[in-house]
Amino acid sequence: MIGLIQRVIHARVEVDDTVTGKIDQGILLLLGVQKGDDEQKADKLLHKVLNYRIFSDANGKMNNSLLDIQGQLLVVSQFTLAAETQKGLRPGFSSAGSPDEAERLYNYVVAQAQQQVTTQTGRFGADMQVSLCNDGPVTFWLEV
Repeated sequence: MIGLIQRVIHARVEVDDTVTGKIDQGILLLLGVQKGDDEQKADKLLHKVLNYRIFSDANGKMNNSLLDIQGQLLVVSQFTLAAETQKGLRPGFSSAGSPDEAERLYNYVVAQAQQQVTTQTGRFGADMQVSLCNDGPVTFWLEV
């Protein structure tokens, strides 16, 4: 399971000109599901996302997590994170989870996140437009 996280001042996602999710300060999580991923990996990734210390403390050091600052989370499905890009000039997607399994695990991550922080979402499998103001910029690739 792959999570690309971005520390944001604000972010939003639209589908067909309708806002489906919008947050203020927090994390935009682009979530990619790979073959073999399961709830255990989803739990591990979500724990890392919520507890990763990427927000500044009073001294300007990255010592605070999303939970520490009581920030918000925007989760957007992103199957292209599972792309194989080592060879050639066209990505391959044979390592991506099947659409049904990916949607199930995406929904699982969202449900688990909603129990801990204010969580907004995109729409799985939709053509989405994501807007954000990356704070820093701060972006991390997390993989479990």
